[in-house]
Amino acid sequence: MPEDDERQQFREAERDERTGRSAAAERMRHQGQWVELQLQRARDRGEFDDLPGFGKPIADLGSDHDPDWWVKRLVEREQITGVLPAALQLRKEDAQLDGRLDRLTSEAEVRRELLDFNERVRRALYGDPGGPPLLTQRRDVEAEVAAWRERLEQRRTAAAERARTERTEREARRRWFRRSG
Repeated sequence: MPEDDERQQFREAERDERTGRSAAAERMRHQGQWVELQLQRARDRGEFDDLPGFGKPIADLGSDHDPDWWVKRLVEREQITGVLPAALQLRKEDAQLDGRLDRLTSEAEVRRELLDFNERVRRALYGDPGGPPLLTQRRDVEAEVAAWRERLEQRRTAAAERARTERTEREARRRWFRRSG
């Protein structure tokens, strides 16, 4: 069995000649020392100077003990979504849907977003009811598209009004400078 001979030779090569221990075991035994040495070298180079929050107390340290504090901060800091039960996630999306629709530029995109939202509500309604009950209703696509068009027209009208006001103010300043010059 030549494979067994090769394995045995490899194992022997992995042994420290002085102690007879395996090299991996020696590395693991000294790993803590190596980590401490790396930290000390980084401190000496000043890599930990001027870190955000240096010298300041840790926020919320004195409040009640919450074993999941770090998860909550991670979710908040990284703005992680989709970890809520379906009913709560859909309720949150429903509250933000008009704003998301207003950022879209075409009616086709608005329809696609509404159909996707309605499909997720339908799946949550007929799927596994884990978590709180689903209170979010599907949206009427035609009514929502009409409301989107109306809001779009209002934004365009407001933008045109702002542009006209700014143009009038510029012209008034130009006239004032011509008179005073």
